[in-house]
Amino acid sequence: MNYSELEADILRLIIEATDDDVRVFGEETVTRLVRPDLLRGAADDELTEDARAALTTACANVLTISAAELQDELATIHDGILADDDLDNGVLTAISALAHWQSYLEQNRRGELYELAIRSIEDVDHEVSADLDDFLATPEMAAEYERIRKLLAPGAGQGRRNPLHVVQE
Repeated sequence: MNYSELEADILRLIIEATDDDVRVFGEETVTRLVRPDLLRGAADDELTEDARAALTTACANVLTISAAELQDELATIHDGILADDDLDNGVLTAISALAHWQSYLEQNRRGELYELAIRSIEDVDHEVSADLDDFLATPEMAAEYERIRKLLAPGAGQGRRNPLHVVQE
């Protein structure tokens, strides 16, 4: 499967999935993309102390924080970026994931979950450098694609709701 086919299949899965399934997929994927080990490579001169604290707080509370609270944390993070265009890849991944999740929480748009899926694929690609013509050739990339497929398959989210899930009003 080439990269374009992969993107198209993920988009199809997100469009066809139930609301519960996309929610569970979003929760599991955003949690994966804001894991603490992604932030370990950040240099001290990339973010202000306030921005680093906001990023840590947002990542730690991603499933319980409201869209408005997450927006405030993202504003603090963006205001505290010190690096010009050279942020650590893990920090960029986490900030991007938080922004897509915040938008999903606020507007309930599935396109934001598609973006989370693509960020997750890119995160694996960063580690294994997949071939664009045979994107699933590495075991790591095949496993990530299978994780996405299983979470978005019909009925996948039934009974697997994250215990930290809080309904946003």
